[in-house]
Amino acid sequence: MPYGIARRRLLLGGTAAVGALAGCSAGGSDGVGADGRVTVELWHGQVDTGRAAVEALVGEFNRTHPAIRVDAGGGGVLADAMLQKVTAALAAGSYPDVAYIFGSDLASVARSPRVVDLTSALRTGPTPWDTYWKPVRDAVTVNGRIRAAPALLDSLAVVYNRELFRRAGVPFPRPGWTWGEFTDTARQLTDRGRGVFGTGWPGTGDEDTVWRLWPMIWDLGGEIVAADGRHIGFAEQGARALDTLARLVRDQSVYVDPKPGSEQMYQVFLGGRMAMVATGPWQLPDIVDAGLDYGVVPLPTYSGRPVTISGPDTWTVFDNGSARSRAAVEFVRWMTQPVRDARWGVRAGSLPLSTGTASRVEWRRHSARTTGLDVFTDALRSARVRPVHAAYPQISQALGEAIVSVLLGRASPADAVRRCADKADAALLIPR
Repeated sequence: MPYGIARRRLLLGGTAAVGALAGCSAGGSDGVGADGRVTVELWHGQVDTGRAAVEALVGEFNRTHPAIRVDAGGGGVLADAMLQKVTAALAAGSYPDVAYIFGSDLASVARSPRVVDLTSALRTGPTPWDTYWKPVRDAVTVNGRIRAAPALLDSLAVVYNRELFRRAGVPFPRPGWTWGEFTDTARQLTDRGRGVFGTGWPGTGDEDTVWRLWPMIWDLGGEIVAADGRHIGFAEQGARALDTLARLVRDQSVYVDPKPGSEQMYQVFLGGRMAMVATGPWQLPDIVDAGLDYGVVPLPTYSGRPVTISGPDTWTVFDNGSARSRAAVEFVRWMTQPVRDARWGVRAGSLPLSTGTASRVEWRRHSARTTGLDVFTDALRSARVRPVHAAYPQISQALGEAIVSVLLGRASPADAVRRCADKADAALLIPR
């Protein structure tokens, strides 16, 4: 979620091999102590379960790598604010060795010459490059180069309250359902007398509002950026996708969350007053804790072809000199190996980064005992990611405004997309 996929409540928040990196940078000393041990500064921005998972893995790394010490201080900010924190640190010349950067922010950060090129390090690393899911590979690649290591993976599906469906006498949704069926179902499940909504959508205009619409646009044949690189590629498709939202609004079957983070929307769902919500695997622990009888089904489609969105986040490495850079790369490669990735995914509520992780016994056991988790994992086969493009934040902002205007009944889908195109196309024309 300006982020990986949504703003998760459990925030898990050079051009050749590392050996070819330059010497000391503006970031400070080379980090080698008198005892020869290299200190790596990690800014992760995680809280609660995510923080505990990171700190446990860092502790294990430090015990098994006596020549390296990773300092997991966290950077003093949540993952949501990491882009601003890192940008300011780069400008000041005092930045970490590794930072947790949302995938949608990587293009902006990677313009800095202080970001280490990991192409050789990951292509020849202990986790075979082609075993990472395609969304993972796409999310860390900028202009053909690998500019970060993958940190977290998720996907989008629909979680539904089985009890509300039974009460309304509506059949449970099944894979292959359409967006028309989704809107019909939302209308049938809405009970205004009881304060029950068919579904919900964030209404703040931020990335949490926006990323849910991209699978609909892709399914209709649209692209975020047109092939010429100078225009958006979803004018027609965006209007049709927004027509679906407009229908939910007309039916009064959608709860529009007015606050950032979607917390109110999820609380309505957890409280048994929303039948369906599009979300990711990070929400399943809360749903289980709430005791809901729930199911998970893939996103609806227009075309009949499955498509979803994934929001991989990254461990981005910064050049603070060759010794610290080599140590930082050793750490991120260690973190992404299946044995560690499985533990991270189980504890932090994310999906396996690679097919190697997905095949591990501990992950298979975790998936088997968590209702619907396999649906999110299977969806990775049809998942796409937002383009790693420097103009993406401006495109997202323009589309977010368009979505909110439709959700609040202030503009028709066609007018909203026209205004979006004017702003986004202007952003694409700015030299990067």
